[in-house]
Amino acid sequence: MPGRRRTPTATRSTTSSRQRVRRRDVSATAETLEPEIPYTVEPHPVTGVYNGKLGMWTFLASEVMLFGGLFSAYVLLRVGAAEWDVTPLHASVLFAAVNTAVLIFSSVAVVMAWAHSKMGEKGKARMWLLVTIACASVFMVIKFFEYGHHIGAGEVPSHSNVFGIYFTVTGLHGLHVLGGMLVAAYLAGPGAKLFDRNPAWYTNRLETFGLYWHFVDLVWIFLFPSLYLL
Repeated sequence: MPGRRRTPTATRSTTSSRQRVRRRDVSATAETLEPEIPYTVEPHPVTGVYNGKLGMWTFLASEVMLFGGLFSAYVLLRVGAAEWDVTPLHASVLFAAVNTAVLIFSSVAVVMAWAHSKMGEKGKARMWLLVTIACASVFMVIKFFEYGHHIGAGEVPSHSNVFGIYFTVTGLHGLHVLGGMLVAAYLAGPGAKLFDRNPAWYTNRLETFGLYWHFVDLVWIFLFPSLYLL
C-alpha cells in the first residue's frame, strides 16, 4: 500500500540477500578471471615437453654446475695434498651405506607415487609420498648422528681439508634433501587438492618433483664412494 513503511527486519533481510548475491558474483568473476597457466599438461609445441619439466631440467643444469664445481675442488684438493687422511670417514662407511640404500628406495617410492597418480589412485600416490618423506627423515637422522660423532671427535671443517670438503658437500646435499622433503610434504598434503581439479597436472607435478629427487639421489651415489671408500 502507498505510504507503507518497511520494517527494520525486512530491510536488513533485503540488504543481507543483496550482499550474498554480490559476494557470489564477485567470487564467480574472480574464478573466471583466474589466469590459466599454459602448457602445464600438454607439451609445448616448440620444446616438446610441458613447461614444468623444462623448468626443472633448466634448474638441474645449474645444480650440475654447482655440484660439479665442488667435485672439481675436491679432486684438486685431494690430488694436490701431501697427505689426505680419510681413515675417520672410513669408520662411517656403514652409516653412509645405509643412507645410500635408503635414498635409492626413496627414489623407488617417488616413482610409485607418480605411477599411482597416473592411474588415478590419489590415496596410494599420497601414501608413497609419505614413504619418501620417511626415507628422507631416516637419511637426515643418520646424518645427524654421523655429524655428531665427527664433531665430538674434534673433526670439524677447520680440522683439515678432508673435513672441510666433507662438511661442505654433504651439508649442501643435506639441504637439498630437506628441500625435497618440504615439497613432498606439500604434494602429499594441501597440494594434493589439485588432483581433484586436474589429475594430469598433479601427475606432472609429481614427475617434475621426481626429476629433482632422482638428481639428489644421484649426487649422493657419487658422494658415497668418493668420500667414504676411495
